[in-house]
Amino acid sequence: MATVYIDFTHLGDYEDFFGELKQKLTLPEGFGDNLDALYDALTGFVPLPLHLELVNLNVEQLEDFEDLMATLDDAEDENEGFTYATYLTQYEDE
Repeated sequence: MATVYIDFTHLGDYEDFFGELKQKLTLPEGFGDNLDALYDALTGFVPLPLHLELVNLNVEQLEDFEDLMATLDDAEDENEGFTYATYLTQYEDE
């Protein structure tokens, strides 16, 4: 199973996310940078099996990317060859 890591440390918005995603996944020419296109890719033409790990998210990003998580949930439900996980940033006590 291929595992792709998307590090959210320096991602601020969906444009940043899709830029990173296109570097990590083989997506077709003309891939639309939107959640519908992502769902289509994950349920149709991305090589499977695939595990996507979203790492170093902070609480604000969880809220900002709530629609992304819903799309990934839907793709995971639709396609047993796709899974994903999220990992929050760990802060040390000061």
